[in-house]
Amino acid sequence: MSSTAIVWFRRDLRLADHPALDYARRQHDRVVPVFIWDPDAEGDWAPGAASRWWLHHSLAHLQQRLEQRGSRLIVARGDTEDELERIRTVTGAEAVYWNRLYEPAFVERDQRLKHRLKDAGLTARSFGGALLFEPWDLLKADDSPYLVFTPFWKQMQKRWSAPGSVAEPRELAAPARWPASVEISDLGLLPGLDWADGFGERWEPGELAARRRLDAFVESAVAGYGAARDRPDRHGTSRLSPHLHFGELSPGQVVRALNEAGELPDGQGRWSFLREIAWREFSAHLLYHYPHLPGQALKEQFAAFPWRSPADYRDDLKAWQRGNTGIPMVDAGMRELWQTGWMHNRVRMIVASFLTKNLLIPWTEGARWFWDTLVDADLANNTAGWQWTAGCGADAAPYFRVFNPVLQGRKFDPHGAYVRRWCPQLGDRSGAEIHEPLEGERIEGYPSPIVDLKGSRERALQAYARIRKR
Repeated sequence: MSSTAIVWFRRDLRLADHPALDYARRQHDRVVPVFIWDPDAEGDWAPGAASRWWLHHSLAHLQQRLEQRGSRLIVARGDTEDELERIRTVTGAEAVYWNRLYEPAFVERDQRLKHRLKDAGLTARSFGGALLFEPWDLLKADDSPYLVFTPFWKQMQKRWSAPGSVAEPRELAAPARWPASVEISDLGLLPGLDWADGFGERWEPGELAARRRLDAFVESAVAGYGAARDRPDRHGTSRLSPHLHFGELSPGQVVRALNEAGELPDGQGRWSFLREIAWREFSAHLLYHYPHLPGQALKEQFAAFPWRSPADYRDDLKAWQRGNTGIPMVDAGMRELWQTGWMHNRVRMIVASFLTKNLLIPWTEGARWFWDTLVDADLANNTAGWQWTAGCGADAAPYFRVFNPVLQGRKFDPHGAYVRRWCPQLGDRSGAEIHEPLEGERIEGYPSPIVDLKGSRERALQAYARIRKR
């Protein structure tokens, strides 16, 4: 008698290196690929507008690839448990498999769902695949989680082994009866405004596009990654982050590609990039072990930090969001984000420091804006990055560091190419001059600075001194 399994896709929108799919097709005769749009299950962190744009196109790509293999993607909308039961009833499936996610809402929901499926007599099993190491696998000697990256990274290297590969299926046997499915367009994922119209000129979601981007990066840019990764005026980064977030690539595939270019750790660029993958792992581990982090500082003394009040900072927050602060490097980054759904990592630190320290606006405001506007918005990475810059998270020493956007611009955008691209009103200024705020100078279409950098830095240091005493 033939058996049927449901493979529940989430943020693992690929066919290759997909543990749940591979297990299902090896253990069962028929496979039913399913995606359920259930944003209510994600608590306070349903995907933002930019992420939904990416998800729409990635699902369409996955659907096409499944159809090429004699299958299809069943798309459902509503309560996850109800929809899985409906699909199971129609198909006669006796097993449900999925790859694990590690955000607090998913961990709790998935455990509950697994118990209910088993109580109903079904096989329910989850798999790894989103990380190189499970969050419970890398712990300190006393079984507590790491709070500093360097020892975490050292432990990761000690336990390092090249991950194995799982081939994608050439065909998938269909169930005797397909359940009803909604159109991807019916999920309402695309933004209602024309804000994201330009994303398609810069991004191509989907598994095959992810592989092409990885191959191009390994071939042309990874060797110089260690030196070029901090330069927003160059194409020195991988831009793989949205592909990794949506699981169009697994971290194992990235590591294997790096190994094929030359055995790690040989090659400074490859090793430097692997270290960034390790930061991704570290962030996921932090969120798993400290699920309160998206809304609460890891360092408890920051509960008393003297942030400005919402009524006081409302206009400054809006100016920051739209790249109208009058601080060129900050504005360039925020305009890049708004127009492309992405921002260079060095610039993310600069704009985050400016918001939290020069403007004394809570880091949670910045994290929420990034969550809505980044195509690679990842709860673990986003939270860890903002807390690190604000000084209230893990590995955030010296927590009182204030990035000077003028000096940062001169160092990492020395000719002003990055600022000139996103703030064309400043195009006539020289490379060094372009990073200076307009002090008493007027340029049509570009704002005067909303804050004095030197004075606001001193104000921030005084605020952090109060925290240090605690």
